[in-house]
Amino acid sequence: MLSKLHKIIGLLLVALTLPLTGSASSKSKIKYPGGKYYIWRYTLKDKQGSTYSIEHPGRWLSHKSIERRKRQGLAVDSTDLPVSNKYLRQIERVSDEALRVNRQRQAEWQIIGTSRWNNTVLVRSNDTTVFHRVGALDCIKNAEMVWVSPDSISLLRKVKAHDEFNPWDSVKGATYGNGKEQIEMLVGQRLHNIGFRGKGITIAVLDGGFQNADVIPAFAHSNIAGEHDFVYPQSAFFYQETDHGTKVLSTMASNEPEVMVGTAPEARYWLLRCEDQQTEQPVEEDYWAMAAEFADSAGVDIISSSLGYNEYDNHPDYYHQRDLDGRTAFISRTASMLAQKGIILVNSAGNSGMGPWKKIIFPADAHDILTVGAINPERKNAPFSGVGPTQDDRVKPDLMALGSPASLISGRGSIVRDMGTSFSTPIVAGLVACLWQALPQKSALDIIRLVRQTCNGYEHPDNIYGFGIPNFWRAYMIGRLDQ
Repeated sequence: MLSKLHKIIGLLLVALTLPLTGSASSKSKIKYPGGKYYIWRYTLKDKQGSTYSIEHPGRWLSHKSIERRKRQGLAVDSTDLPVSNKYLRQIERVSDEALRVNRQRQAEWQIIGTSRWNNTVLVRSNDTTVFHRVGALDCIKNAEMVWVSPDSISLLRKVKAHDEFNPWDSVKGATYGNGKEQIEMLVGQRLHNIGFRGKGITIAVLDGGFQNADVIPAFAHSNIAGEHDFVYPQSAFFYQETDHGTKVLSTMASNEPEVMVGTAPEARYWLLRCEDQQTEQPVEEDYWAMAAEFADSAGVDIISSSLGYNEYDNHPDYYHQRDLDGRTAFISRTASMLAQKGIILVNSAGNSGMGPWKKIIFPADAHDILTVGAINPERKNAPFSGVGPTQDDRVKPDLMALGSPASLISGRGSIVRDMGTSFSTPIVAGLVACLWQALPQKSALDIIRLVRQTCNGYEHPDNIYGFGIPNFWRAYMIGRLDQ
């Protein structure tokens, strides 16, 4: 979830959810086109009738994805299999029949996505008869409505990026420029000094938009592998959505000496949009899962996610704090599977610390991930940073990094400072890439343990700082001894 706008009124007042950079003043409203639509999530009972087999994963997984598993001793299992084609055909058949029987003018339906790890299917239609008929199929284990079209939506106004940086954006004589403090706090510069800058590591950035990331000079030499939009309907202007993802990306991928150098300037990046800014509804967890699975199939090593959820429009009491066990929320169950696929998830703790929720949000409660909170330059926790522990009493957040504020590049292409665990998270993710480049024989779980182990509060973790501030140089030195 990305909040509508940052505000500071008197004392620090931070939005109760993760920060969004779009401004309401740059948008105008129109009626939602086509009338009322719905999306339902159907969980299938099994994968019988699938035309795929775990003996031939190359049919749907990339070579890099398969090799990542092999390197870490991880087998392809039944969760990796795509959903059953047989069941998809059944859904298609009964949906077509429902429209013929109902004869509603301009009625339509379509399957807009699947999750192989969760064995689910998303169906979108403006005819409720479709949903009832699909839900009655024997192959359906569970059905839930996860999206209803809003009454109106916003139209984006294009924002132009600066062709060059402002003179005051430069820090003469400082290689890292405005990124110096946030990397040196984690002793990441020492990895860079010996040549570990993320080369050979692929990072997927899951976010709500990457405004002007295709034209901002600081990304001119960044290795962007590609982009994909999982939100339905896909944006007609992928690089004109919110600049939240642009800011996130800048902490890792920017490579403009004396202006901004990120924590992993030589890594490879996939830009994956899975946050719908028009509404806040459970389907965004499905979009996130679809993006994570895409990242897996593309061979990604690390996911940096500055997204999280704990409440939805028109869904009061959808989640409770008792659900923070890493297994209850759809998105958290998905996130908890990533390390077993050989992927490291670095996820923001959330900015709920000053509101009634106060705790971390989903999927920050997931198992075997790195959940990142935010601190200020004095190394004190930002009051908005979500706290732990999880419901099953695991330490959360895992660690802390600079996020109150962090130095970033906005969608206009200029240096800004903004607050949120959204920005402490990618700072860490980039250095995780550098560490893994330096220790390529380590598994995802090995790297996660190593980063936690070298935090300054590892011996005495708490519910605010977790294990504390990581030291990536120390992690590298200890990791070398273990190889």
